[in-house]
Amino acid sequence: MSAVTAPAPRSATGVTTAVRPPVVTGLGIVAPTGTDAAAHWRSVLEGTSAIGRITLFDPSSYPVRLAGQVPGFSARERVPSRLIQQTDRWTHLGLAAAEAALADAGAHPAELPEYELAVVTASSSGGTEFGQHEMENLYQHTPEWVGAYQSIAWFYAATTGQISIRHGLRGPCGVLCCEQAGGLDAIGQSRRLIRTGAKLVMTGGTDASLCPYGLTAQLTTGQLSTVQDPARAYLPFDSEASGYLPGEGGALLVVEDADAAEARGAGHRYGQVLGYAAGFDPPPDSDRGPVLARTVGAALADAGLQPGEVDVVFADALGVPEADRAEAAALAEVFGPCGVPVTAPKTLTGRLYGGGAALDAATALLALRDQVIPHTAGPSAPAPGYGIDLVLGEPRHQELRTALVVARGYGGFNAALVLGHSAFRDT
Repeated sequence: MSAVTAPAPRSATGVTTAVRPPVVTGLGIVAPTGTDAAAHWRSVLEGTSAIGRITLFDPSSYPVRLAGQVPGFSARERVPSRLIQQTDRWTHLGLAAAEAALADAGAHPAELPEYELAVVTASSSGGTEFGQHEMENLYQHTPEWVGAYQSIAWFYAATTGQISIRHGLRGPCGVLCCEQAGGLDAIGQSRRLIRTGAKLVMTGGTDASLCPYGLTAQLTTGQLSTVQDPARAYLPFDSEASGYLPGEGGALLVVEDADAAEARGAGHRYGQVLGYAAGFDPPPDSDRGPVLARTVGAALADAGLQPGEVDVVFADALGVPEADRAEAAALAEVFGPCGVPVTAPKTLTGRLYGGGAALDAATALLALRDQVIPHTAGPSAPAPGYGIDLVLGEPRHQELRTALVVARGYGGFNAALVLGHSAFRDT
């Protein structure tokens, strides 16, 4: 059964209430394109690809040998030593991103009401690499070789829990497991938490499944590109599209109640969370089509916007021809053929699963801040009949008030998030 949801704020009596949109005050980015927001944004605008041969393990026996890896990340430099042994690389990336996001927001949790500070992140598969090592210990030796931390390090909520503990964020905490769509779902949940009393929410997601076990699991989808040329392997919306490449990393965002952010003297705001909706596609053998167009429409309605008020779309861009065609059709249905500029900076990083949509949201906020649409590196032109205005070649400078971020997860998950410029409809 298909479903689309777009939550609206309600009072205790069930009547929808008008509230100021939550604001994003901090970004923490740990991605293949850079281990901080400035480096990532510079790589995106310059179109500098981070796709290369996998070096975290020997990929020579696998059909997919390319990916986006976080460069030069040292857990020892950014994560407390005791946590390195207790947690997976995915959580190391998340802890580093969370600390950077808080610093960027100028937020000091110790100075704020601890039970009004929340955490909600996205996860696709949890601690994959850590789990692989412990499984190797099990089948190569005996159960006594399996470490006690396996019970928590693999768990999909590990990053949420460790961030909460480390920074004293003792309000509502949770995790969304919706594969690539989860990053948007986490941000949508952060808005719900703020509407019910939270003042600050750490949200977003990271991922790190570039290990033999993780890559093998991803190969089962049949959607990964086996092209060995880094420049031609991941070409969404292109006539030569042959699948996508995996990646690691992501972004965490500090989302705050607008009044609370002002009260604590937040120095800057990247933008506003205006609207959100989630949907789930019906079974492939049903007579009902994908619900992405309805999901986008619901997110726009939730934001109180008409299609013509959206200035840019950050596409899901799977790179699988059938999926690209369906996404292009959904965008054309909502906005009209070539009705809105479309971009997909994820060609520089690969798809980051639980971290991918959160990174897209962070990139969209940087685009709103600097009034520029980053281009999509790789594709030469949209495939015939797609009917989308894909931004290619170089960034496009224009007035940006709003951005739509679209994400789809394996199995039918899809989500849409509407972000606004920091001064847009701030009532």
